[in-house]
Amino acid sequence: MAPEYAMQGLFSIKSDVFSFGVLLLEMISGRKNNGFHFQEHGESLLTLAWKLWSDGRGLELIDPSIKEPCDGVQVVKCIHIGLLCVQEDPTDRPTMSLVVHMLGADTIPLTRPSLPAFSVGRDVRTLNPIGLIHKTSTINEVTLSDVSPR
Repeated sequence: MAPEYAMQGLFSIKSDVFSFGVLLLEMISGRKNNGFHFQEHGESLLTLAWKLWSDGRGLELIDPSIKEPCDGVQVVKCIHIGLLCVQEDPTDRPTMSLVVHMLGADTIPLTRPSLPAFSVGRDVRTLNPIGLIHKTSTINEVTLSDVSPR
């Protein structure tokens, strides 16, 4: 979900571009973006793709089941385009028609993406599996609970 929609309820044609970028990165990696919640460093698929691509290790993102038959140059190009689609500011994202042109042609120069939206990692080693109670939130190992109505 595009950050402007998730945070403020604003929707535009660039919101769909964001979703397409997430989908593109999910297809390349073989992983769902929402499957990253309880990894040790709490990074998202977008953060992982950014780190690997910016370190020149984009091929490490590829799902092992498609790694052999695919063209590495084309996959890195798709990761690059996916990262352009998931920029936090909608004005930094390409239009969907430009994305189609970028995917189909090798002559269109690709700009360098910046850090993608929702790229804030967290250390989930200090959270319980539900993510509600910090280990450091109690003294004498007594659990404190906040009851909230639905």
